[in-house]
Amino acid sequence: MSGSVLVDRLVGWLRDYAAGAGAKGYVVGLSGGVDSSVTAALCKRAVGENVLGVLMPCHSTPEDAHVAQLVAEAFGLETVTVELGPVLDAFMTALPPGLSDMARANSKPRLRMATVYALAQTRGYLVAGTGNKSELMIGYFTKYGDGGVDLEPLGQLFKWQVYELARELGVPQPVIDRPPSAGLWMGQTDEDEMGITYDDLDATLAAIEAGETEQVAPALLERVQAMMAASAHKLSPPPSFDLER
Repeated sequence: MSGSVLVDRLVGWLRDYAAGAGAKGYVVGLSGGVDSSVTAALCKRAVGENVLGVLMPCHSTPEDAHVAQLVAEAFGLETVTVELGPVLDAFMTALPPGLSDMARANSKPRLRMATVYALAQTRGYLVAGTGNKSELMIGYFTKYGDGGVDLEPLGQLFKWQVYELARELGVPQPVIDRPPSAGLWMGQTDEDEMGITYDDLDATLAAIEAGETEQVAPALLERVQAMMAASAHKLSPPPSFDLER
């Protein structure tokens, strides 16, 4: 499928979904990364001016906000900035001491989730997620953080496909060139945290889907399968006790 055809299909789906939900538009958290940039561009094409890009610095590098503004200017997006650094500090102070580093880091996307929902509910918008298929399949997202959304426009696209869409849509080159990062801590990159490149991840996941894993290095296959198994709980609704059992 060509990039232009895929864009048209995604834009039509977003437009129809909003109409079916009785929503006026979409809120997108703008991180300065390629996934949020593509999502915002698609939403803008789908619902026009009814898109709000939300910048949520939280002890972040200034480059994040700068690049996110490039995206907003490129696509004519309305934006609002919500500084979450003081909120995170107050939250950490209110919690008992001894919080793990990862629990502290994951508090950032959970505060961002609460922020975009407050804005979305006020406007009658939906929250458009920015997760791609590569990340969703291995659970590389924060539960009830960046995973807490109303829909995932990129959820069936591998990372390499997101990059193709970025070029098709005219996402600014500095965004495309940036190392992907969830912004959980200074210097954090997705590939370093996952311990695998997106190229290897995409190829392995595609092989698993096709049932053709013979050519995948055993250690790589084992690693990806373990990531999928460990995060399976993130992809299902919370279970309820079955009274009939």
